[in-house]
Order: sequence, then C-alpha cells, then structure tokens
Amino acid sequence: MANTLISSVPDCPPEAPRDCPRCTRLVAFRDASAAANPGWFNGAVPSFGADAARLLIVGLAPGLKGANRTGRPFTGDYAGDLLYSTLLAFGFARGTYRADPKDGLQLVDCMITNAVRCVPPGNKPLPQEITSCRAYFSSRLAHLPRLRAMVALGRVAHDQTLATLGVRKALYPFKHGARHEIGQVVLFDSLHCSRLNTNTGRLTTAMFHDVFRDVRAFLDQDHGTPRR
Repeated sequence: MANTLISSVPDCPPEAPRDCPRCTRLVAFRDASAAANPGWFNGAVPSFGADAARLLIVGLAPGLKGANRTGRPFTGDYAGDLLYSTLLAFGFARGTYRADPKDGLQLVDCMITNAVRCVPPGNKPLPQEITSCRAYFSSRLAHLPRLRAMVALGRVAHDQTLATLGVRKALYPFKHGARHEIGQVVLFDSLHCSRLNTNTGRLTTAMFHDVFRDVRAFLDQDHGTPRR
C-alpha cells in the first residue's frame, strides 16, 4: 500500500471520527447544529466510495444543509445535483441520485472526500482547520493504492492536495481545466460546483463536464502500474 507521493502510511486513520475534537470552532458549530437539528448527521463526514478507486474527487467541506445533514459528501445541496449528475453522465456512478444516502447510488472507480471533514461557518474553514484536517486527507491518499487521478473542486481543495503531497504550489497554479502531473497521479482542477459559481456564470455545466471528460479520457487510456 506504500504511496510514491506519501512515503509511509500515516498513523492517523483515513476517516475522522464522527465526533472529531480537533478544531474547537468547528466542534462548537457542529454542536450548535446538532442542538437545532438533532435528526441531522452533524459530524465529520466520511468519504464516499471504495478504496480500489482510481479517481478521487476532493471538495471543500460539508455543506451545512447538505452533507452535514445527510452524512454523505455533496448529498442534499445544489453542488451535489451537478456533481452526481456529471458522475452518472461519465460513468463514474450508477443508479439514481435522490439527494438521500439511502438512494442506492454507487460510485464506479471513484471516491469523494473533502479537504475539511466538518462543516465550517459560512463554508469557510480557517487555515489552521485545513491544516488540522490534513492528517486525515494524507491517510486517505495513502489508503488508495490504485489512485491515478484527482479532481480538486476549488482552490482550497487544490492547495490542500498540494500541501499533502509536499510539492511547491508555485509549480502547480490553480486554474479551471488545468491538468498537473505529480508523480504517478494527475491532478485536474475545477471551479467548485457551488450554486454561487453556477448562478454567477463562473462555472457552467459544460465547463464542469469538460473537466470530467478529460478525466474519463485519461483513465480510459491509462495503463499505468498501480502504486504499491
């Protein structure tokens, strides 16, 4: 399971405990949400998908009324509507997405995770919270032995990925549609599929599809040796 980019499997598990205590501000916000909405998930949201996946999609953090409510990444908000419909269109998922973790949707050769596992106020994690959650992200990468491609949804996900891999950010600038070869893994950049970006026209469905079309083509043609 050794990773050519991450020298050893971290002691930290790949998934944070639901009641992760690492970030005081996030714990308080999570507890306030639990008090107001006791039927919601209200915890560190685990990754969705199998460890055999070759594609890892990296989001920012759970949405308050999305993944923080449902317990599955990008499930229950507009960003999920666009993401999952795109994954279905390009063969990275099968089934029907109903914005419910019990909808039976399955990912195909794909996993979804977040740079920060707990919901942050205003969808904006602080730098120290991003750093604190990096151990889980590092372990997540180390536990994906067949990983060949990553899609960073937004700059925070992009920067978290580069910091985790220990490469210089200046060498891999974030830009929608960019493709960065980092060792045996290719990082694809996309603007985040948030309602803000789509409502303002910064990101269109066609632009988002273009990224995943590139990912699909890369993986379909890839004959690289799985990481050992």
